[in-house]
Amino acid sequence: MQFAEQMDQRLRQTLAGDDDLVRKFTDAAGDLAVNLVVATIILAVTLWAAGWLSGLVRRALGRVPGRRGRDTTLQSFIGSVVRYGVVIIGLVAVLQQLGVQATSILAVLGAASLAIGLAMQGTLSNVAAGVMLLMLRPYRVGDFVEVNGQMGTVRALDLFTTELASPAGLKVVMPNSKVFGEMIINHSSPLTRRMEITIGIDYDDDIETALRIMRETARADDRILVDPEPWAQVTSFGDSAVNVTLRAWAATPVFWDAYHHMLTALKTAFAAGGLSIPYPHQVHVEKAPPPAPVSPKAPATGQRSGRRSPRSPPKA
Repeated sequence: MQFAEQMDQRLRQTLAGDDDLVRKFTDAAGDLAVNLVVATIILAVTLWAAGWLSGLVRRALGRVPGRRGRDTTLQSFIGSVVRYGVVIIGLVAVLQQLGVQATSILAVLGAASLAIGLAMQGTLSNVAAGVMLLMLRPYRVGDFVEVNGQMGTVRALDLFTTELASPAGLKVVMPNSKVFGEMIINHSSPLTRRMEITIGIDYDDDIETALRIMRETARADDRILVDPEPWAQVTSFGDSAVNVTLRAWAATPVFWDAYHHMLTALKTAFAAGGLSIPYPHQVHVEKAPPPAPVSPKAPATGQRSGRRSPRSPPKA
């Protein structure tokens, strides 16, 4: 107890003897508290401004008319760039408010750029690929595409990933580097598409009748375009059928409906026209078993043989 009182008395004497130190400590603590409050306010304003500016850019780009309507891909991408840019500027302002100079930040980032680049090479490649996808525009949000073996409708494109909705309703998220480095097939980009339907008919059926039925069936469907007109010809000879092919064009939005309807209509029209679609023929050839080998017969008893017996003496 006496030791504690002595230490408290000495501390009071030290502080009383150095008012300058106490005043400096109090001023530093007050400045730090003020800086922390201001930095918190700057961070909150930065996050709010990032979301507000991102939404403002999206709405502004949505008012720009385009050839295919509103480009939601550009809206999403530019909005993400604006949001991340505002956040980075706000973080630099927060660090400066806390006493960290911008030159020091740049020096640290410059020294650590190699390590950061190696550690984030996958992420940076996704960003670079996202920028190239935005510039080249191989697809847009809403297009039906086939990328890296996956098919689906593009739902979103940002700095890092591309999101697809598969025909089965699954959500497919792929890094932009995987998308940009693979073959991209856009099924929605062309205004029209060509369907090709090949059907085999019997060798005894009339070829001209089959071709006429294919052309008439295609012209009867309003979704099939008149120009270019439907084309039907013999394309190959199979083992059990003559293959006739129909090529017709339809608008992209109704292509699959027209294609599947044409399959049903051709089958019905062929049956009504007396044409048959032969089944594949399989011929089985069975060979007769080889005859059993015939064993030589032994000579009968008492029959003279051409060979001499070794026991009989030679004749004189």
